[in-house]
Amino acid sequence: MLRRVEEGLAAVPPSLPLLALRLALAVPFFRSGLTKWDGFLQLSGGARYLFNEEFKLHILGRVYDFPLPIVSAHLSGLAEIVLPILLVLGLGTRFAALGLLVMTAVIQLTIPDGWANFHLPWAAMSLALVVFGGGRLAVDALLATRSDASRFRPTPTA
Repeated sequence: MLRRVEEGLAAVPPSLPLLALRLALAVPFFRSGLTKWDGFLQLSGGARYLFNEEFKLHILGRVYDFPLPIVSAHLSGLAEIVLPILLVLGLGTRFAALGLLVMTAVIQLTIPDGWANFHLPWAAMSLALVVFGGGRLAVDALLATRSDASRFRPTPTA
């Protein structure tokens, strides 16, 4: 019985869990990014307040203000919209996942108590996508297939 279950699980294509990882990682970041904007490139008052007053970096037992808080808020908001879209599409998957891994590290320094419930799973998902890519159900795979095909196409001779 256990062997049949293992065989059935082995038949799951790797692209399916990679798609699930891409979606699971994209959703919380995209939703957070939506809260940072009041319109096209118009930073919300809440985001301004959080980055100016609330968010602090906790490094080696000391607390520091965010450097350039409004610039940081803009960059964070842009990354939280653009990188999840790239992940869902599977376009530049490794790059997008690496960006979210870096963001997760900064979030960990900002909210140190969130590591077990949020930051560790986000980091694990990001790292898996950095290592394995988006799988065959990704635009990356389609582009790679097309570039491979064009590489082997015979060129006309004069």
